[in-house]
Amino acid sequence: MLHSKAKKALTPDTSSSTSLPLMPNQTLAQRMQITDDIGKLLAILPVNIREHIETHPQKDQLIEVVMDLGRLPEARFPNESVYLGETPISEEDLQHCIDRVGHFSGDNRAGIERTLHRISAIRNRTGKIIGLTCRMGRAIFGTITMIQDLVETGKSLLLLGRPGVGKTTALREIARVLADDLHKRVVIIDTSNEIAGDGDIPHPAIGRARRMQVASPELQHQVMIEAVENHMPEVIVIDEIGTELEALAARTIAERGVQLVGTAHGNRIENLLKNPTLSDLVGGIQAVTLGDEEARRRGSQKTVLERKAPPTFEIAIEMLERQRWVVHEDVSHTVDILLRNGEPNPQLRTINEHGEVEISQEPPQKPPMGLLGHSASLETVDRPTGWRASGRMSPVAPFGTQKGTVSEFDRLLDESWHQPESSEKVRIPGPNGEDWPVYVYPYGIGRSQIEQVIEILNLPIVLTKDLSHADVVVALRSHVKNHSKLRQMAKVRQIPIHGVKSNTIPQITRTLQRILGMDEPKQPETADIRLFTRGGDDDELEALEEARLAVEQIVLPKGQPVELLPRSPKVRKMQHELVEHYRLQSDSFGEEPNRRLRIYPA
Repeated sequence: MLHSKAKKALTPDTSSSTSLPLMPNQTLAQRMQITDDIGKLLAILPVNIREHIETHPQKDQLIEVVMDLGRLPEARFPNESVYLGETPISEEDLQHCIDRVGHFSGDNRAGIERTLHRISAIRNRTGKIIGLTCRMGRAIFGTITMIQDLVETGKSLLLLGRPGVGKTTALREIARVLADDLHKRVVIIDTSNEIAGDGDIPHPAIGRARRMQVASPELQHQVMIEAVENHMPEVIVIDEIGTELEALAARTIAERGVQLVGTAHGNRIENLLKNPTLSDLVGGIQAVTLGDEEARRRGSQKTVLERKAPPTFEIAIEMLERQRWVVHEDVSHTVDILLRNGEPNPQLRTINEHGEVEISQEPPQKPPMGLLGHSASLETVDRPTGWRASGRMSPVAPFGTQKGTVSEFDRLLDESWHQPESSEKVRIPGPNGEDWPVYVYPYGIGRSQIEQVIEILNLPIVLTKDLSHADVVVALRSHVKNHSKLRQMAKVRQIPIHGVKSNTIPQITRTLQRILGMDEPKQPETADIRLFTRGGDDDELEALEEARLAVEQIVLPKGQPVELLPRSPKVRKMQHELVEHYRLQSDSFGEEPNRRLRIYPA
């Protein structure tokens, strides 16, 4: 039932309110009362635009009016957008609206006094207003009947959802119900005057709730603390928690025993877990090292992600659509399940065609939602999840094959994705008691090059495609620096990362030898030319042998620079890599086709 004061306050303006009598057997849709004050919004618009809207058949469903300088005015409705006349917006039209609304604050928003309408401005580089978005504000009484039982529990509520789904409308109605029906002391932190309207007198849609305005958006967290310290509220209502300071202020308020009702940027709880700024609202995340026995009991690695603290909000509501909400009655339980790569089983509350609330269980998400894209368990994935496995990636016919046919190489590569790697690691003792072979996960390094080094030098290394099987990660330093997710996954699994400076044979060789603990000699030994050849033809072998002899017989013993014979770019690149093996510098000079290599002493 609507509170008598709220009904009385809304009764006089019959032109702007759609009010239905309350009967005991009415459905939810029949009990809703919508107040929009559309006449006050139309009053600020130029006459020609106002006349087009007043004659439109969907006038009562208007969402917003868009006015951009030099463009046709546009009215937006739930299912369509229409132009309002054929005259572009002029500076006089914009000024006509600006003169009839309140002051534009630091967030470029203004309002119409004692209404819920929002006027947002677009400015040019000099600060002049060149566009307006006139958003229709509505108070919908009865819209939170789906979660009325949760509001009455006294627990903190967090509303999530995309823009325009109705979060602020629901927040306004929750504040009214708590203040009028449950007789609680409610204080609204109204940063942009969107909850209780513009002006010093709040809109009657919030009932007996009190409203505190915020001078500028960056001061919202200070006003939140001030409300608790000065006005002794039982409930604090906050719209759009978006910064770390606001999240910390919300936790401080919750720990003082005050009920919180707020909204946050994010569509689902998983979005908050991935957001380091707001993850504290649902408890926060920290890495925890388990004992051997506990890790075996859980069937996970020793380092896992755990919830850091109790959630600031005990109940979370994901507003997928205006009349389709997902309810997590125990946020701490939901977060714990997500951190273990499980599938929570929340309530799904909808309104059917008869206006009745239906409660069911939300179907599980597919694929399962794991935190930050990786699992907290050691379960191996037998099938890939990439483009090739999804069927969206079609093979390209290689050179030498007929168009439209798949080569034997591509066929074998496709099949290899469906062959799970063995979960058992075969180990043999090394010369100093090490466990060989070493399982390496390469990232950003040419697989053919690393396989070439392993084969020619006969290194006890096995390449793996599964990070959970790896003993060590070998990656380009630039990729490690710019890929925080790789660093985090390796840290969770306690796998060391070895950086390779460049994707060259000498750098890869040194990194692999360092992993195996092979002491590098102070003077590089004679290079194996097979490491640096691509095709292995006579010209390549001759050029590499020339470079090797020049280094070993002139540059190193005599300390003199040497110029080699002119070679093609491909061959010169191999010579550069060979010189790098000896830790010497080389340079190409001259013009093609006489461009050649010059090797410098150390």
